[in-house]
Amino acid sequence: MKNSNNKQVYFVGGGLASLSGAAYLIRDCNFDGKNIHILEGMPILGGSNDGNGTAKNGFVCRGGRMLNEETYENFWELFSSIPSIEQDGISVTDEILTFDHAHPTHSNARLINKEGEVLDVMSMGFNTEDRMSLLKLMRTPEEKLDNLKISDWFVGTPHFFETNFWYMWQTTFAFQKWSSLFEFRRYMNRMMFEFSRIQTLEGVTRTPYNQYDSVILPLKAYLTNHSVDFSLKCTATDLDFDEGEGITATAIHYTEDGVTDHLIQLHNGDICIVTNGCMTDCATLGDFKNPAPFMDQNPISANLWAKIAVKKEGLGNPKPFFGNSQETNWESFTVTMNSNKLLKIIEKYSRNVPGSGALMTFKESNWLMSIVVAAQPHFKGQIEDQTVFWGYGLYTTTNGDYIKKPMRDCTGEEILLELLHHLPLEDEVNEIMKDVVNVIPCMMPYIVSQFQPHAMADRPKVVPEGSTNFAMISQYVEIPEDMVFTEEYSVRAARIAIYTLMGLDKKICPITPHRYDVRTLLKAVNTSYR
Repeated sequence: MKNSNNKQVYFVGGGLASLSGAAYLIRDCNFDGKNIHILEGMPILGGSNDGNGTAKNGFVCRGGRMLNEETYENFWELFSSIPSIEQDGISVTDEILTFDHAHPTHSNARLINKEGEVLDVMSMGFNTEDRMSLLKLMRTPEEKLDNLKISDWFVGTPHFFETNFWYMWQTTFAFQKWSSLFEFRRYMNRMMFEFSRIQTLEGVTRTPYNQYDSVILPLKAYLTNHSVDFSLKCTATDLDFDEGEGITATAIHYTEDGVTDHLIQLHNGDICIVTNGCMTDCATLGDFKNPAPFMDQNPISANLWAKIAVKKEGLGNPKPFFGNSQETNWESFTVTMNSNKLLKIIEKYSRNVPGSGALMTFKESNWLMSIVVAAQPHFKGQIEDQTVFWGYGLYTTTNGDYIKKPMRDCTGEEILLELLHHLPLEDEVNEIMKDVVNVIPCMMPYIVSQFQPHAMADRPKVVPEGSTNFAMISQYVEIPEDMVFTEEYSVRAARIAIYTLMGLDKKICPITPHRYDVRTLLKAVNTSYR
C-alpha cells in the first residue's frame, strides 16, 4: 500500500459511494479521518438515499433502493464492520438481516387490474417467441448491444410487453421499453436468482427504517467518530488537470452556498474522487396542495462531468444519460397519515401486513402506478399511530384514469385520490382524507438516466487509464457484469477506487455467478414455462 502520511483525499459528492470510500480508507488503509474531505452541495449527506420530514408536516423519501441478500456482496461486507446506532454490539448488516428475517417479503398482490382485482401472476405469460427472444438475448455478447433499446430487440415479439413478467420486472426495477438493452440483459444475468420468485419479490431485503435512517446515519456516525471532514453546501464546479499525457487532478473549483468561488489545490500524493452523475439531480418536491415542478435544467453533477470529460480521454460522455429528461423521469409520492385506517384496508385487500408485501402495481393505470407499504414506523420521527407509505408512477405525461391531468401536474391530494380510486375506495374517500397529514410528490427528471441507451465507452472506468490520483464513482461508471441503480454498484465502485489508488493488494468481493449455477438455471427455465 502507498504511504498515506499527510496525503489528503477529496470526495466530490456526499452520497453512499463517497461515504463508503471514506470508510474503506479508514478500515482497510489505516487512513487518518482528518485527512478525508467530503464536499456535498446539499445541506445533508446521503445523496439519493434520503429520508426526512416531521410528524407535523409529513415525511418524504424520493425513492427506495432495493437491497438483496444474495447479490449485494460488497455492501454486506462493508456494513458488517459499521456498528449499529440502534443496538449495541452488532453491525448494520446484522441489524438489517435480523430485521428482514423477522419480516420476510412475500407479496400476495403484485399486479392489480383496472377493476381492482388482484391478478394471479404465477405464470410469466410467455409464449414460445418470447422465450426464444429472451434466450437469444442471454446468449448475445453485450458488446454487440451498444445503443440498443429493449424495444429494438423485441420488435418482432411485441407480445413480450404484455406479459406478467414484463409488468413485474419493469416496475420492480423501473425499466422502460426504451431503456438500454444491455442494462436489461445485465439485470437478467445478475438477478437470475430472483427470476423464479419475481411474482412474490421474496428476494427484497428490508431495512428497519428508510435507508437514510438505517444505512446513511450509521455510516455517517462511523465516519464522524473517525473525524472525517464534511463540507456541506459546497458544490464542485470544475476540476483542473496536469497538461500532457496521463490524468492527474491538480485542483477542485467549488462554490459555497452557491455564492463564493473557492479553489482547493491538490498537492503531490493527494487523491480526488468524483461522483460523476447523480440520478436525483434536479429533483423537486410538492405537497398536498402543490405539484412538484418539473425543472430539468442544469443538473449539477452532469454539468461537472461534462466539463471534465472534454479535458482528458477516457472520462466518458454524460450526454446519453442526461440529454433526454422526458425519457428518464418518473414521480414518487410519500403519504403520511395520522391513523392506520388506510393501511388496514390495504392489508386486508392485499393479504399482506405492512412490511411483508412489496410493490403493488396497478397494471392498467395510465400512470403505471405502484405503492409499497413498509413495516411501521418507517421513519424514526413518526409519532404513535402515524403511518407512512410510498408510491411512484412511471408515466408522468399521461392523464390519470380518474384525475384527468398528467401526474407531473398533480398535487399530492390529487395523486392520493387517483390511488384511492384504483384500490378501489371511492366510497371511503372522505373518511380517509380526514386522516391525511401530507402527500409529498417528488419529480425526478433523471431518476432512471443510468438506464438510457448508450455505448459501453460512454461510461468511464472507475479509475481511468493513465490516472495517477483520480477516480470516478457513481451509477455512471463501468463495472463489468454488475448492474446500475443499486446500492451495491455504489459501494463496489468506491472499493475499486480506493484499493486501486491506494495500491492496496486486497481482493474485492466478486460478483456471485448465479447465472452459472445449474439449480438456478433450472428454476429459471421452469419459471419461463409456468
